[in-house]
Amino acid sequence: MATSTEENYLKAIFNLSNAAGEASLSELAQSLQVSLPTANSMIKSLQKNGWVVYEKYRPVALTESGKKEAALIIRKHRLTEMFLVKKMGFGWEEVHEVAEQIEHIHAPKFFKRMDELLGYPTIDPHGSPIPDANGNMQALNFIPLTGCKSGQQVILTALTHTSTEFLEFLTSRNLLLGKELKVLSKESYDQSMVLSYSDHPSETLSEKVCERLLVKVIS
Repeated sequence: MATSTEENYLKAIFNLSNAAGEASLSELAQSLQVSLPTANSMIKSLQKNGWVVYEKYRPVALTESGKKEAALIIRKHRLTEMFLVKKMGFGWEEVHEVAEQIEHIHAPKFFKRMDELLGYPTIDPHGSPIPDANGNMQALNFIPLTGCKSGQQVILTALTHTSTEFLEFLTSRNLLLGKELKVLSKESYDQSMVLSYSDHPSETLSEKVCERLLVKVIS
């Protein structure tokens, strides 16, 4: 059974992994806010447990068992976030820190019951996929809003960034998941976009914001 620290490393490697399934040790250390020697020491421990593959001066990669272990940690985190929002009335900007603590509980029946009470959700409050009980995660084929053209209508389906500040920004502008948006124009100079939706006839968003919004094109 992994410790909470080991679980944090596995989850971080999973989230940082590139298309080749690898993450650099420096990125990992930076993500977890630890020194390079500390990260290196923990990676060696994870390797002994069969969760990662690592060679000196090479990126680290999760083994199949490591991927499943990481996915199940993410499953607990995202189920908890959904439970806090849907059953306890928390805002989507409030749930991350609580879920960070609860994800380390080793109680399968607890999370199974949580899943049942929620009606077996497939996404969390931020639109990210929830891995199933076997650690399998569905791929979501959405595009960033920056990839859309003037005149297109889309549905806001997920986010690539979920900091408290960003979620509060979206909430203040009533930009919530499931919202239908129409792209009115796109500024060629700075790539900012003007949108219309519900009670916002004209809302200008920066490129930085738009690239963090994942959407599904409906027309």
